Amino acid sequence: MESVLTPPIELSQRRSDTIARLITSSYEKYMDVNTVVAWNKGIDRKLLPKDPTQSWIYGTLWWDILTDEQRTEVLWLETARDASMFITLETSLPPLYVGYINRYGDALPRDVYEYMMIFSKEEINHTLAFRRYMKMAGLKMFRPADGIFELLVHKLPTMHPVSGMLVTVVLELVAELAAMHATKGDNIEPRTVEMFHQHHEEEARHIAFGRLIGDAYFETAPEADLAQMRGLLRNLMDRLIPQFTYNPEIAEHTSFAFPIARDDHAAIAAVRSSAANQALNAKRFAPLYSWLRKLGVCE
Repeated sequence: MESVLTPPIELSQRRSDTIARLITSSYEKYMDVNTVVAWNKGIDRKLLPKDPTQSWIYGTLWWDILTDEQRTEVLWLETARDASMFITLETSLPPLYVGYINRYGDALPRDVYEYMMIFSKEEINHTLAFRRYMKMAGLKMFRPADGIFELLVHKLPTMHPVSGMLVTVVLELVAELAAMHATKGDNIEPRTVEMFHQHHEEEARHIAFGRLIGDAYFETAPEADLAQMRGLLRNLMDRLIPQFTYNPEIAEHTSFAFPIARDDHAAIAAVRSSAANQALNAKRFAPLYSWLRKLGVCE
């Protein structure tokens, strides 16, 4: 086992104590896949799974031309993409984190080591829960976002563990902030609200852990290493936000002729840059943008 971690993960006592509290909380309250959602009540596809104003195409001419029935179908397909993203991410993270544990072992701070193990266990449960939700809702999986799966599975395992933790927290923040914004309000399908909100309780701990590690690293690592880390995160954000804002694959899943062809790059760019999406992203991702500005990743 490789036992050298350069530069190391250096934590203050205050941060170590915070991770210890996350560990205690994880052991005291955790997701039970069988009870996290009232599965026996079923999922009503006639209800909306998210706030319509959170749709990818809301506020554009393409939304305006859809019937109410088509809009409901589109909202469910967008929810399928979000659930697919969680499944892809949470299937990839346990091998990544356990790989770091196997590679670096005792060179990792003891509390970091333990929480990475808990993190991996929880992500497996999340995958099982979301797969059950998708099956019950009759939703098909979307393919992984371009480049993200390759980054998680092939590139990050060879990099410093903090690289994996920081990429993870950015991906989780994007997905969680969007899910929490989308499922607020009245008359949202109950099982969908339960699924995303119960999942969020554990993900909030994961995000707190990732941000803590990131803050510590940016306070202690050499500037040359920080420059590389900032470049990694900038490239991730440049790719992730447009892809998350609108996924052209939706045109392959609708029961009707979707008004934006998968290869209509002009229309896709127009949706991603629409006033509605720009305002939505600024609002829902404000905590992420604020944190990345503090790290010097973006202005």
